[in-house]
Amino acid sequence: MGRFVVKYRKWILIVTLLLLIPSVIGFFATRVNYDMLNYLPSETDTVIGQNELLENFGKGAFSMVITEDLPFAEQAKLEEKIRDVEHVDTVLGLGSLEEVGIPPEILPDEIYEKVVKGDESIIAVFFDTGSSADETVTAVKEIRELIDRHIYVSGMSAFITDLRELSEKEEVFYVVIAVVLALIVMLVLLDNWLIPVLFLASIGAMILINMGTNVIFGEISYITKALSAILQLAVTMDYSIFLWHSYREYLERKKDPEIAMEKAIKATLRSVVGSSATTVAGFIALCFMSFTLGIDLGLVMAKGVILGVLGAVTVLPALILTFDKALQKCDHKSILPSFRHVSSKIVKFDPVLLVIFIAIIPPFLYAYQKANENVYYTLSDGLPQTMDFAVANKKLEKDFGLSNVHMILSDAGLSQAKATAMTDELKEVNGIKTVLNLESLLGENVPVEMLPEGVAEVLKSDKWEMSLAISEYSTATDEMAEQINQINEILKKYDKSALLVGEVALTQDMIEVTATDFAVVNSVSIVVIFVIILIVTGSLSLPVILIAVIETTIFVNIGLSYFMGQSLAFIAPICISTIQLGATVDYAILMTTRYKGERLGGLDKKDAARVALETSIPSIIVSGAVLFAATVGVAMYSQADMISSLTMLMARGAVLSVITVPLFLPPLLVLADPLIIRTTLGMKKLTKGSKK
Repeated sequence: MGRFVVKYRKWILIVTLLLLIPSVIGFFATRVNYDMLNYLPSETDTVIGQNELLENFGKGAFSMVITEDLPFAEQAKLEEKIRDVEHVDTVLGLGSLEEVGIPPEILPDEIYEKVVKGDESIIAVFFDTGSSADETVTAVKEIRELIDRHIYVSGMSAFITDLRELSEKEEVFYVVIAVVLALIVMLVLLDNWLIPVLFLASIGAMILINMGTNVIFGEISYITKALSAILQLAVTMDYSIFLWHSYREYLERKKDPEIAMEKAIKATLRSVVGSSATTVAGFIALCFMSFTLGIDLGLVMAKGVILGVLGAVTVLPALILTFDKALQKCDHKSILPSFRHVSSKIVKFDPVLLVIFIAIIPPFLYAYQKANENVYYTLSDGLPQTMDFAVANKKLEKDFGLSNVHMILSDAGLSQAKATAMTDELKEVNGIKTVLNLESLLGENVPVEMLPEGVAEVLKSDKWEMSLAISEYSTATDEMAEQINQINEILKKYDKSALLVGEVALTQDMIEVTATDFAVVNSVSIVVIFVIILIVTGSLSLPVILIAVIETTIFVNIGLSYFMGQSLAFIAPICISTIQLGATVDYAILMTTRYKGERLGGLDKKDAARVALETSIPSIIVSGAVLFAATVGVAMYSQADMISSLTMLMARGAVLSVITVPLFLPPLLVLADPLIIRTTLGMKKLTKGSKK
């Protein structure tokens, strides 16, 4: 392969450039999904109910619109304008009743008082498209612009509209910040001024091809779009650095750039297959989540790592040989010092370091578990609370005492007596302020014939009757979980086919699904990476030691969030556990491989540990610094907490791994040396007569 790349390097660059054209087209053709609730398993009752709502009522998204200081006559005109907005299916408001000659005041008090507070009034708006559909987002924007004075649009669709605008504004800066900071780090830590630019050109091409080929999935999540380029840059930079160092070593010996590159490509492939496999395995583990965001992020990133390896042994060598003369003029001395003295100190200090290693596990394991319990699921909490949707939600809660709305689908053939009894019981559930349906809306004073045309159709189809249960509880709280359980018990009591749908029920399902996912993904990633390390090292004991060091680092990383009083987004611990394990176990593999080689070369265990540490630290520092640089700037810049918390965990994980692997792995290797010799292929020849 080395000979092929060297011989056809010009064609490799031409083909890469040509591939960028469809990649750009594919990038813009890939739809971005901003609704996390869309990733719930399709077989859950809430997802089934959501589909029924759309199919039988023609209603997908639902929003509450709050108006200020509008007489009912003017509100009727506003409701008509909203009704004319494309993809608005139904509008329910007191202005509509006024328009057909029904004074809103004759509604039952419990209904009237819930939708009118002083000079404010609520309009319920149903869309014929889903919460995250492009058409719904456009409709929300149009509704906000219908009148001069303030109108407030609340709900999931308004949240997604604002999230989308924020993400589209910030995403370009994520890449710019990551590239600039990574470039600065490489310019300082590497030994050539030009090579970091070639690294970024090669990796950038692979990132664009990766993003362009996402079109095969139809759509990706906004989290995947925002993070995949940064992650691919950070985790595949190692392969480029290894090829460069290998090339320079062979060039000193062979003097011929082409021969040196052939050998460097061969050496790089042999070295990075194992480390890239662990990284791919970490991302593939995410695909075992029932919450299919894991599949979305896992597949895109696994594909990105494979492309990163391919770029490092094809595109980068072609660029290096093309710019060989320029590279020779750009050499400079790296600022990294010799680590011989530091390595000797660490190895001599090993008993104390082992005690420290053991001592930090219990408190940080406890903090890690607590941090996983203290995650937040309310998606809107992760955005600035000054945004339009947040202002509307707060107003709805403060002025009307309404935090959430449950949608209930019950059998349209249910008898009037059962429907009324079910409604009465629902009203008695703790935290339910009122229930809106045909039974409660009509009351005793309004015959069904007096309802405006279409109102009955809004709440009843041939198959289902819809009820809206207004809750004062916040999403994803213990009170809300209990309320949902009580509602479901009542529904099944009167109608076993009844379905509870809406954002709140979907979020509760997400809580239950991801709680299971976390344990599954963690276990799968550890087992798969264990097997890969076992194959790479030919040892039964080394995978246990390596994973123990990285898992402890993960405990410290996530545990620090608990000690610092930080609440993480629910997806953060799941993703960071697999990403950090897959990305930074490479550091441990690098050091362990060198240790094994030095022991087989005749050094005793302490000298082997010292040499392995001394030679590995520079690569670990450069790799960790690039990962830190590529993520910390995004973490500090992003206003979306889902993005900022994930990238901050990655940045902190990179720093912690650069510290823990050099500090704790050598002492563990020395301590476990007799076991390593007995359980590792090729090392049993180190008998008692050999150096100890």
